[in-house]
Amino acid sequence: MKHTTGTTEEILAHMGIKALNPMQQAVQETQQDLVLLSPTGSGKTLAFLLPLVQQMDISVRQTQSLIIVPSRELAQQIEKVFRSMRTAFKITACYGGHKREIEEQNLVEAPTVIVGTPGRLADHIRRGNIQTTAIHFLVLDEFDKTLELGFEAEVKEVVGSLTAVKRRMLTSATAETPIPDFVGMTDHVVVDFVEAAPEKTALTIQKVLSPQADKLDTLFQLLCYLGNRPTIIFLNHRESVQRTSEYLKEQGIVNVFYHGALEQQDRDVALSKFRNGTANVLVTTDLAARGLDIPHIRYIIHYHLPLTEDSFIHRNGRTARMDASGTAILIIARGELVPTYLSADMEEINLPEQVELPEKPQWSTLFIGAGKKDKVNKVDIVGFLTQKGDLRKEEIGLIDVKDFFAFVAIRKSKMNALLAQIKGEKIKGKKVKMDIAK
Repeated sequence: MKHTTGTTEEILAHMGIKALNPMQQAVQETQQDLVLLSPTGSGKTLAFLLPLVQQMDISVRQTQSLIIVPSRELAQQIEKVFRSMRTAFKITACYGGHKREIEEQNLVEAPTVIVGTPGRLADHIRRGNIQTTAIHFLVLDEFDKTLELGFEAEVKEVVGSLTAVKRRMLTSATAETPIPDFVGMTDHVVVDFVEAAPEKTALTIQKVLSPQADKLDTLFQLLCYLGNRPTIIFLNHRESVQRTSEYLKEQGIVNVFYHGALEQQDRDVALSKFRNGTANVLVTTDLAARGLDIPHIRYIIHYHLPLTEDSFIHRNGRTARMDASGTAILIIARGELVPTYLSADMEEINLPEQVELPEKPQWSTLFIGAGKKDKVNKVDIVGFLTQKGDLRKEEIGLIDVKDFFAFVAIRKSKMNALLAQIKGEKIKGKKVKMDIAK
């Protein structure tokens, strides 16, 4: 694979992008410190990565750029986008949920770019794993969410350790977020594409009334009414997420759940199953409202009404993306107060008295206990499954390769035969665990 220090034209060609959008172009046209206000799904990651690449020096074998993010999922997403740019620069992501020693190994030879969550970055800096003397470029991505999650002290510690920063870029989805003095944004340009962003006419907002305060039965009926299209259900509390997920499973609705208290591998399993069609329903907290790359979401269901208008906007930002259509549905219990920012004349869905269970997903997920660090990639996995597992390519769906394991969508009708076929087989000369992902 050819790498480059990266002209914009070369990078866009690698990524299959014909041209920058107006927001991305506006970011490229300023050299000052920058506050970028832009809605979810607008391409802001590429907008700040491009100038970062252009200002770094390939001959300097030190870390030159630091990106601070509020969640491990956003760190992983930025790392993925950066790698897809195929520059000669190395990037490493640092976040909680896996062993610090793995990251320490990745930091021995200083990566040019580090992206990470505030607590983990502060820990590495304290331990001397990250050298900050050559870091000239600082990005604070989704800074409003970082403050909302209570990371200000850790961010202050990290930023305070940076003595050579020449340029700062801060992104936020709202202009209402105050910028603390320690960030050092004293003379900056604001690029505001929140107000300029057109209304998403492709998004329809509807409501369904629940006769009981406990909305579970109404939710079940609604999911049966909507069918098996990809759906995210948002709740306000972790405990409610798991309770709702278990109830739906008992009723025969295949689903996965996702929240901040899960171990990293459990999060990865849930998201992979949802992305690859093993489950068409994701039950989650607002953790999934930002930073997740999940295309083709048809329905957003607000089981609990969002606590703020900002939360409502970000939840809905998961659907009707890239010119696709989508529907946001609020389940409202009788007597429940509807926030003032919501229209009182939303279209109401009247659920039929008799409903049928949606069609079950046609995919299952195979867990493979080897990943990028084992030099296993998607091509290796397809080759293994077609040669050793006698699968046709159309029986293999989305493949998601992590550092130490991988998930593969397999036609459900083929899974049992596949497991028998590959039992005891090696992938790239190594015998690893292969089973249905739990």
